[in-house]
Formats: sequence, C-alpha cells, structure tokens
Amino acid sequence: MVMRSSLDPLEEARARIRLRHARAKPVAPAPKTIGTLSQRITRDRVPDKGPAIGRLKLIWAETVGAQIARVCEPEKVGSGGKGKGRVLTVQCIPAASTMIQHQSELIRQRVSVALGGDISEIRIKQGPLARQPAPKPVRTRRPLTAEERTALEASVAKIEDRALREAVLALGEAVLASDETKNLPDQA
Repeated sequence: MVMRSSLDPLEEARARIRLRHARAKPVAPAPKTIGTLSQRITRDRVPDKGPAIGRLKLIWAETVGAQIARVCEPEKVGSGGKGKGRVLTVQCIPAASTMIQHQSELIRQRVSVALGGDISEIRIKQGPLARQPAPKPVRTRRPLTAEERTALEASVAKIEDRALREAVLALGEAVLASDETKNLPDQA
C-alpha cells in the first residue's frame, strides 16, 4: 500500500536531500559513577592482593610464630574456586620449603582463624623473600669538647667569606661529632 504525503512533493524532496547530507550530533555518554571512577583510580595504586593480605602481613609473625615468619611470608590470598575457600600463597626460601610443607596444616589453621575461617589450602612458592630492608639505626651525635671546638674555629678563621666559613664550620662539627675516634684536625 502506497501512502501519499500531505506535504508538497517539492518540499518532501528537499527534506530528503537535507536528511541525506545532515550529520547527527553524537549523543554524549552518561557521566561515569563515582564508584567506577574510584575503582579506576585505586586499581593502579592498590595491589590486586586485596585487604586480607595486607592485614595478614601485619600480623604474620604473631600468627605463625617467629621461626616460620623468618623463612616465609604471605604473598597473596586468592579464590579457590566455586564453593571452596580461599587459597593462601606463601613465598618461602628454598632451604625451608620442606619444613613449611610439613607445617602447612598448622599454618593453614592459624591463618584461617586470623582471617575469618575460610583458608582451605596453602600453596608454597620458593624464592627470595621480599622484605623491606631494616631501617638504619639513627646515630646520635656527641657534643664537641671545648678543645675540639676551639681547634675547629681556629682552622676556619682564615676563611674570609662568612657564609662559606659557617658552612665549613658546620661540616667540621658534623664530622667530629660523628667520629668515634675523636680525631682532632691537623694543626699545620
């Protein structure tokens, strides 16, 4: 069935030509939700290991004991599959892997209690531990004796520039205060 338009045939032809050459404006997508944006931002900054592994690393030594904590550390807590509990992956030094394998049930039980009771399996990976190096001890500086201070001030008295003289004096104080052998500067 052919329907006739109520428009003028000439106007109808012009409308078809306009529609043929006209471009539609793209529809702007809806703004993303805050949840989506926060996931994108945190995905790059937070490791995939989830909150359980961070908490476990903090309480690892108390949970498994000092002897086990020295030779292994938790690496990740992953999903064991549908209907199963989670799987704890432990990084262990190769020399202690046999001991960790024999103690794995004890470790599983202790970690399961600490994390809420759903650790069903432990996987052991051998390799170096990724512990942070121990912080360097802070050295306390001893006070300079009166003899050391006068000798140091006499040695820098020849420097004419005041700023340079103060900088060299501060450097000398730092060196002498950290030096445990109490060497005085050479008097030449």
